[in-house]
Amino acid sequence: MDTRKKKLLLTKWVKYLLDFMFYAGIVVTLSLPFSIRFGGKFYKPWEEHYEAAVIIYFVLGVAAVILIRELRRIFRTVLAEDCFVDANVVSLQKMGNWSFFIVMMSVVRCIVYPTTAILVVILVFTIAGLFSKVLALVFEEAVRYKQENDLTI
Repeated sequence: MDTRKKKLLLTKWVKYLLDFMFYAGIVVTLSLPFSIRFGGKFYKPWEEHYEAAVIIYFVLGVAAVILIRELRRIFRTVLAEDCFVDANVVSLQKMGNWSFFIVMMSVVRCIVYPTTAILVVILVFTIAGLFSKVLALVFEEAVRYKQENDLTI
């Protein structure tokens, strides 16, 4: 199998993984009132802060699903072998915004009931937000070069 086919196969598998994460994220987010109620039997902060936990995790779940939706949009252009388009710049900008929103909601969650793990979430999504914003700038330049090149015949 040549390198191009291997890359295409890997990209398709990643797209399937993103599709699974997207739909599973919707199911998990919608089931939060039940799963947090059940989990509260084993994890006391959820029981003590049930309403806050449902609201915070619901908002975080919606943000994560939207972020994954944008990534799925980008992957569609990769599969179509046309990834240097303005729509991907917009998606990367949105992904950065949603990553920073997740950071802000995680800080709120940290105020309600702090844990060490939430600090990792804050760090990861801060890096993801910065990475998405920088990558959007790189893609914006690549789109500009591609458009100039397409006009040169």
